[in-house]
Parts: sequence; C-alpha cells; structure tokens
Amino acid sequence: MSKPMPEKPTVDGLEQVWGPVWEQDGTYRFDRDSATKDAVYSIDTPPPTASGSLHIGHVFSYTHTDLKARYERMRGKHVFYPMGWDDNGLPTERRVQNYYGVRCDPQLPYDPAFVPPFEGGDGKSAKAADQLPISRRNFIELCERLTVQDEQQFEHLFRTLGLSVDWTQSYRTIDDTSRASAQRAFLRNLERGEAYQADAPTLWDVTFRTAVAQAELEDKEMPGAYHGLAFHRTDGGEDVVIQTTRPELLPACVALVAHPDDERFQDLFGKTVRSPLFDVEVPVLAHHLAQQDKGAGIAMVCTFGDTTDVVWWRELQLPNRAIIGFDGRVRSDEPTWIESARGKELYAEMAGKTVFSAKKVLVDALTESGELVGDVKTINHPVKFFEKGDKPLEIVSTRQWYIVNGARDEQLRSTLHRRGEEIAFHPDFMRVRYDNWVGGLSGDWLISRQRFFGVPLPVWYPLDADGNPVFDQPIVPTEDQLPVDPASEPAPGYEESQRGVAGGFQGELDVMDTWATSSLTPQLAGKWETDPALYDLVFPYDVRPQAQDIIRTWLFTTVLRSQLEADVAPWKHASISGFIVDPDRKKMSKSKGNVVTPLSILEQHGADAVRYWAASSKLGTDAAFDAQNPKQIKVGRRLAIKVLNAAKFVYGFELPSGATSVTEALDVDMLAELASVIDQATTAFDGFDHARALEVTERFFWTFCDDYLELVKERAYGTATDATHETQASAVLALRAAIDALLRLLAPFLPFATEEVWAWTHETSVHRASWPTTAELPTQAAPTGLLAAVGQALIGIRGAKTAAKASQKTPVTRAVVSAPAEQRALIERAAVDLAAVGRIENLSFTDGEELAVTEIELAEQQA
Repeated sequence: MSKPMPEKPTVDGLEQVWGPVWEQDGTYRFDRDSATKDAVYSIDTPPPTASGSLHIGHVFSYTHTDLKARYERMRGKHVFYPMGWDDNGLPTERRVQNYYGVRCDPQLPYDPAFVPPFEGGDGKSAKAADQLPISRRNFIELCERLTVQDEQQFEHLFRTLGLSVDWTQSYRTIDDTSRASAQRAFLRNLERGEAYQADAPTLWDVTFRTAVAQAELEDKEMPGAYHGLAFHRTDGGEDVVIQTTRPELLPACVALVAHPDDERFQDLFGKTVRSPLFDVEVPVLAHHLAQQDKGAGIAMVCTFGDTTDVVWWRELQLPNRAIIGFDGRVRSDEPTWIESARGKELYAEMAGKTVFSAKKVLVDALTESGELVGDVKTINHPVKFFEKGDKPLEIVSTRQWYIVNGARDEQLRSTLHRRGEEIAFHPDFMRVRYDNWVGGLSGDWLISRQRFFGVPLPVWYPLDADGNPVFDQPIVPTEDQLPVDPASEPAPGYEESQRGVAGGFQGELDVMDTWATSSLTPQLAGKWETDPALYDLVFPYDVRPQAQDIIRTWLFTTVLRSQLEADVAPWKHASISGFIVDPDRKKMSKSKGNVVTPLSILEQHGADAVRYWAASSKLGTDAAFDAQNPKQIKVGRRLAIKVLNAAKFVYGFELPSGATSVTEALDVDMLAELASVIDQATTAFDGFDHARALEVTERFFWTFCDDYLELVKERAYGTATDATHETQASAVLALRAAIDALLRLLAPFLPFATEEVWAWTHETSVHRASWPTTAELPTQAAPTGLLAAVGQALIGIRGAKTAAKASQKTPVTRAVVSAPAEQRALIERAAVDLAAVGRIENLSFTDGEELAVTEIELAEQQA
C-alpha cells in the first residue's frame, strides 16, 4: 500500500490511481464472515433508474450517503453498502422507444433476427407514428440491452466519484432473482388477503395506455373555462344552471350535487332534472364535498371527470356511464341511456374524437340550442397528470390489482403512522411528508400496469365453457416455480395448447408497478429467502437515504411492504437529501432542460472537489449549482491540494530520536483544539450532520496550516532561537499527531487526496483506519485559546510588514505586541515561536485594550 512521497504532489489523476487499488484490495468489501449483527451498518441504497444518464443531483445525494458509510466503516462497523439498478418501468420503455425508434405491439410475432431501425435517439423517434412496431419479446430484449449499457456508464461515474460501494453486492430490479422476490411478496400478499383485484374507476394515462397510482400524480396549472349549462327541472320549475370546465362529459352525467346546507337547493334535493341536448333524467342529491362558493354551488357529476366524481359515484351509488376510452377519445359504442334522436345524433358526431374536439362539438351545439348560459369564463386551474406524462389524465373503468395500504383500514393506517414514528428522519421536518401522505390516502395501492418491461403479475385465470375468464378464481404458481411469465408460460396443470381455449386458461398480461418491486429493495439487496444468513445480518437496515419527492412513493411503500411481510419498520433512520437547483433557483430536471451531466465536472475539477461541494450542504437543504462558475467546487479543489502540500511538509520532518512527549504550550493547545474538533465532528456525523463535521474540520485545518505550521516550523527544523532537542521533538510529535488525525477526519470528504497522503507513511488504507479519538492524541488538555491568540498576533505582524510594503521575510529589529492581560499571558508562552516566524530580534509585550502590534521596526531591507 505504501508509496514514495512525490516531489510535486497533485490531485490530478488520483481517481485512476486509487480506484483500481480499492477494488483489488477489497477495501470496501462487506466481510460477512467476520460480522455480527450488532457490528453491521446496513444501507438501503437507492437504485437509480437505468434510463439515460445520471445528473449532478445524483452526485449530490449519493455523496451524502457515502460520507456516512465511510464514517461508520472507520468507526469499526461492517458496512453493508450495496448498489442496485432500477431497470423496469415507464422511463426505461420510453427511452428504448426513442433510442431505437420502436414501439411494442404484443400482437406481433417474435423476430429472432430483428435489427432496430437506428440507435442513439436522434429525435426521429419521439412520436409513436414514427416508431416501428415490434413484438413484446423483441421490445424486452432491447430494454435489456439498453439498461445494461446505461448501468455500465452509471457504475463508471459512481466509481469516479469515489463511492465506497461494495460492487459485489449489486442487483437489478428485473433479473430472475428480483422478479422471483417481487412475485413471492405478491403471492404472500394475495394469500393473506392483502392483494385483490377489482373493477373500478382508474386514473389512466392515454399516452402510455396504463393505469396510474395516487402516488404518481402531479398537478399542473392549465388553462380552462367555466361553461354555464342549463338543466331542465322535470317539475316545470326554473332551469338549474351549473358551471363546468368539462362540458364534453355531459353525456356521462349521472347526477347533480349540492351541499346539504346550501339553502338555494333545498327544494331540489330528491327531485330530478333533464340534461341539456341529451335529455337524460338525473337526480339532484346532497353531499358534503360540494362547494357552496365554487361555480354555481351545484355540480354536475360525470363518470368520470375527476377524483371527486369517483367519490360521489361510489358514496351515492350512482350508475357508471363512462364515455372516454383508453385512447383518450370518446367511445364509439352508442350509450344505452341516451334515448332521444337528437341526443343520439349528437353523440355520434362526438364519437371517436379527442376530448378537445368533442368539447368544441358540444359547446357549438349548446350555443345553438341556447342551453349555454352566460359568458364562457376562462380560468387557470390545477389538472392531474401522470408525473411522467404530458397529457391530462382521464378516469376509465378497468379491472386492476391492488394492495391494501391503510386507506380503507384504520388499524393498518394507524400501524403505518406508528412505524413512521419509529423511524428517525434526518432532517426531522421531513417526517411530516410521510405523516400527511398516510393521513391523506384515499384508495388502496393500484399496482398493475399495462406495460411490457416489468415484473409480470404471477397469475392465470381459468376459462369457463364459453371461453370467459373466471377472474375470482386465479391460478397461482408455487414459490419454487418463481419467476414466471404468464404471458409466455402455461398455467400450472395446463399445457400451452390450452391457452385461450374454452376450458383452458388465460395468462395475466399486466406487469407490476415499478414501485411494487422498488418497495422491496431491502429484500432484494439482502437476498431475502435466498440467503437467510445475510438477510438476518442486514435487516432491518440502519438507514434509507433518498430524495424528498419520493417519500410518498418509495419510502411509504417500503414501510408498507415491510409491515405486511415482517411487522417491523424496514430501517432505523431515513436520510433525506435536498434538490439541486440551477442559478435561478429552479429544480433541475430533464423536462426543464437545465440538467448538468456530472462526468465532465468530475474530470475537470476532480472527485474530491465535487464531493466537497456536495458535502457542504446539509440533508434536506436545496443547493444551487452553476456549471459556469462552480465556486464551491473550486474551494474544494484548493482544500484537496492543501492537504497534499501540508502533509508533505509535515512528513518531511524526521522524528528526533527519543521524542516521546509534547511539552510546549503552543503544541499542547493546538492538540487540545484538535481534540475539540474530533468531538464535534464525531457528534455531527452521529447526528447525520456531515456538513457540520466538514465545517469544523475544515476551519481547524486552515488554522493549522496558516497559523500553527508557520509558528512552529522554525522550531521543528531546530533552527529557532533557544530551540532544544526537547522543544523540536514536541513540535514534530504534535505535527505528526495532528496531520494523522486530520487526514482521517477529512477522509470521508476527500477520499482520494487523503488516501494518497496516507500511503506515504502507512501500509494500509486510510479508509480502513480507525476514526480519530481524543484519547489517541499525545497530550490531554483543555483548549486555552493560546493558538488563536498567537495566530491573531501573527496576523498583526504580517499586516505591519505588508503596510510597510516589505517582504514577510524581512527581519524585524523590534516589535511590541499590546493585549489584554489574559491574552498577553497566553501569547508570552509562545513568544519564542512568534519571534521566530516573524524574524523578530526583540519582541516585547504591553497591556492594552485589544490585541494589536503597536510598534514595529523593520531591519534595513537587502536589495
């Protein structure tokens, strides 16, 4: 491990030097054979989505995790630090579509010789019409190919960054092991009654043609307009005018609803009205969710315009008259509830049109009939989107699979609240996001997706004598048969020839939501059920690091699955990183086009510099990044360079023979200050405050370099006036002890620079060295303030020389330092060192109100 000290140390290229050494030596390998459960520190590392490139935000948050991992390893823990790759899901499919110019058509046969039209995603394939349809198997093969390529790039980036991951402990969310684990968990949910299927209104993305769960929603401000529609009372009274932003859903109207306390509509409750244009009779009902101050105070309930419609439909037991299809267009089959010739004719004109075109047809008809009341009022309002989609969601009726999550089970909801209380959130204010999510759940977790690259739901359905599937009698495999793909494998007890035949079987085509697999990362990384000894060592984990925006998805669903399967919280701690924002304080995202890719930044400035920038931000705090002027990264590079140069200077001193103790007051006080820094940094790391640990360490390091090294170097060289073997030995001992401790304090932040320096004098890695303690320092004393006081005096002497436009090497014939009595007494204890560094022939002290150099006489300067 040891290497010769270079003549001119440099931070450039250290990643290429030390990365292979760490891998070869197994520096970060998890030694399970030597580990006991109480000595393990296990990390449920976030598996990045393998769909494109990592951005600077990944570098930011993954560095935070690595800091804690390195600290715990130096504290003597056996650190279980795996890395997973989240392969399956919509982001991967979309990337494959754009990259290869293809789209999946499961009706097409497999082509073993298929070659994609192009590679590289040059923009030609962004539209579905431009994409070549291929079979499901061909599509999945392309997904596999591209994710492997992406994962190799990701691993290279993370290795360059210096993550101390154990790369032998890695997994993919789509490989056989992960698919078996996800299917096993689902089958156990099904057996315990926690998984079920139901026909229900479902949030639907018309672009991706898939169901969307509550946790995947995001609101976007969109333009809209209120239209006044006149409903006609069947008792002959005055028309009832409602305001709606979705007049195109008028054929799907099933009721009008007003608040039960609204005096304006008391005489209407229990009566009926007829819809404009279509002349369909619907009831007027009372419900507490109706808003008296919104629109006209009375709402049109349609199946389904928004999630409130779903609530009204369910609680008021209304009929389902859905008219929007899976493609986002008005369905072509004629509604049975529309009986008037005029209504049928108008609906036929709307059929097959997008909701936008259908709205125009209907508004024109309402205008012509006079049933559009008042002016159309334009507004901006929040509309629900799939977080990865670009069109508003529709609500369609489908058969889907669900897992209970406490939305309809108060006991489970209460338990999940309690599990959240058992987890220590860092920072603690992030806990409220979990609590609010659990408290606001409105439906069970919809886990089935109508996609292709994912973990198949492991069920088949028997077909009756007429060839119809019997959904309430699903056929399931045994756990030893997992993983299975019902779309390509026959059901247990059947042959492939019986697929789709009356009396045979039908395979489930849906796959699981990506979170249904990702929620099992503790199980996947710990090899649940396949390596029980390892799983018992690492589970429950010590920490889950993650981003704040997926508390409602990844964090919550992991807690849920752990509760359902093991009745415990999956980790003790949750560390939540903030976002990276651009110079305008906007969150970086691919959709905004302001993402910075990190590899060039790492290559230009070095990994230690980039890690320093990331480590300077506390957990939960957003950080700005300006690629054109990365000031903090430049500061980090300067620090790494200073570590190399300061250590070279210190290690250049030979330890005098017989040197055993630190005797000089300045040396003792420096080590006492260092002891305080060690205590503060340790406390900070224990409390997940890496930024504080860096702050106190860095501040002391610069004081050590700028003041202490300058003050004692003459004595360390043995050239100071009155220097003795004992005083020289004191300085060198103190210097060596300090730099050894500082290297270890800085090792989590600057792993490459500190390893380089450590190797000059040690046989083993600094990252396997023990975290410094105050007990190991060669002297035990309380700080007196001596180092700070002498440093301030040195600044005064330097300032006086600068004011006289003289070199710092200019000798001083005479200098007088004035200070309050207490400070004066401290400085006088280091007078020899102060005189030596200032080249002062005659140094004296007087009492004064503040510390200052009151008199100074410079020797005649040499030409």
